[in-house]
Amino acid sequence: MKLIEEFRIGHAGNFGYYPYHVFALMMAESSLKQLSLVGAIDQGTSSTRFLIFSSQKAELLTYHQEEIRLIYPKEGWVEEDPLEILQSVKTCIYKAVENLKALNISQENIKCIGITNQRETTVVWDKVTGQPLNNAIVWLDTRTASTVEKLIAQSPGKSKDHLRPLCGLPITTYFSAVKLKWLIDNCQKVQDALREGRLMFGTIDSWLLWNLTGGINGGQYLTDVTNASRTMLMNINTLQWDSKLCSFFDVPKEILPEIRSSSEVYGHLCDGALKGLPVSGILGDQQAALVGQMCFKAGQAKNTYGTGCFLLMNTGEQAVESRHGLLTTVGYQLGKDQPVVYALEGAIAIAGACVRWLRDNMGIIQTSEEIETLASKVDSTHGCYFVPAFSGLFCPYWLADARGIMCGLTQFTTKEHIARAALEAVCFQTRELLEAMNQDSGIPLKSLQVDGGMTGNNLLMQLQADLLGINVVRPSMPETTALGAAMAAGAALGIWSLQAKDLAAITTDTFKPSIVARERDDRFAQWKEAVKRSMHWVPSDSTSAHEPRPISVLAGGLFAFISFALIVAVDIITRR
Repeated sequence: MKLIEEFRIGHAGNFGYYPYHVFALMMAESSLKQLSLVGAIDQGTSSTRFLIFSSQKAELLTYHQEEIRLIYPKEGWVEEDPLEILQSVKTCIYKAVENLKALNISQENIKCIGITNQRETTVVWDKVTGQPLNNAIVWLDTRTASTVEKLIAQSPGKSKDHLRPLCGLPITTYFSAVKLKWLIDNCQKVQDALREGRLMFGTIDSWLLWNLTGGINGGQYLTDVTNASRTMLMNINTLQWDSKLCSFFDVPKEILPEIRSSSEVYGHLCDGALKGLPVSGILGDQQAALVGQMCFKAGQAKNTYGTGCFLLMNTGEQAVESRHGLLTTVGYQLGKDQPVVYALEGAIAIAGACVRWLRDNMGIIQTSEEIETLASKVDSTHGCYFVPAFSGLFCPYWLADARGIMCGLTQFTTKEHIARAALEAVCFQTRELLEAMNQDSGIPLKSLQVDGGMTGNNLLMQLQADLLGINVVRPSMPETTALGAAMAAGAALGIWSLQAKDLAAITTDTFKPSIVARERDDRFAQWKEAVKRSMHWVPSDSTSAHEPRPISVLAGGLFAFISFALIVAVDIITRR
């Protein structure tokens, strides 16, 4: 075996947690010509990446990443520019291919690409011009709070769960149908395009696929079952757009893309560095992580820590309706002739976004990596609890009127305690999801597989093990979301086997609980009290007009706290 080249790859994840890694290719020169590589577009809330994997060993060879700008036009509104997203994908593909050439590997070895994407984020565009009719409305956006209230009010029993039997989801601001309804009701350009038959709608996967395969010149207008299952418009049992659901949201079925499986050839790239290559895998990001973590058996679960936090459990070929605030969703369908596998999901809106808020809004840290060092300087939060309900509470509460809160503050509370409380907040929320999932599935998890940008934070992972009371297992190759998309794409062409005997074993790090059950339960009980205090902060008649911006809502409260602390300090000094 000869060392061909060593290539240094820096990975910042969504929030800069991973250190630099060195990947060495150890192989005979002759084997380079036999490599079957698969590319994966990973389009997330904060960044876009294109990653290139070896299908033989599920080994990441190289990638490129571009950050995506979040736009906040009003309080509660969170948008992104669809054209910026599209250009970021093209840039990432070009630069990752250049990186591959630096490894002395031909781009001809790349056989296909897959797409994984932030889910629920809604794009509308003109089929004639190909131009967006509005900025993309991001999944975090809460402008539709009043729309949701009206929809719930007109539902039988005024229940947010009225549509669960059809789509598996509650009526909230989170999902695409409500965002699309808002655009149709409030955007003149969208209304004109709908009336004239020019309106196209899609989640990010559809927008990218349509443009990358030709756009106005024959682009493929498709989505996969995992992304469709997050719109509230697809029947969770028939896997087709549902007339009753579309009627409920006043969405015409004819503007919706065709639903396909997660692993088949959808079309071919129309230009760029990989022109002509088939696009053969599409999965929503959390479902892609489920595949990438190889959770192919009922009862296996993974938790992804990114902008938000998402816990998914494979429930097999049967859709399980949650009675504890979780979501019933499609896990994957790896081939048009393959069975659909379902999942239960718990979603947390604010995880890594909380760290970014401490960095960008409060200035407590200068870089996201600093939070681990800062939080490690204290051995507890000194009774401080932080509920980052910046855009309400997601699973298992689904309360749009909740707001972020800090409890247990004293004059001895420091930024170190607040930093640690922010990390613990992610862990406590995950415990809430896990308890609900154990009750719904009847299968208590004995360990938790994790991935995502935040998992590079060792303190967070240890806190998670402590507060769950089970082992937390982190793969040494963290890019499981992109890996899942690559696996689905390669499987469609027969160059990536998904048989258990052929799947490469993943090396892992395991974090074990280090505190006793009573301590963990006492701390969790205190957390639950803090959550209660965060509820019902926003009057029902003001949720839409004054919805706080997701990563800035606590600024005023913390400013008041700091001001009070300064007053106390001055008082003490003047008494001396």
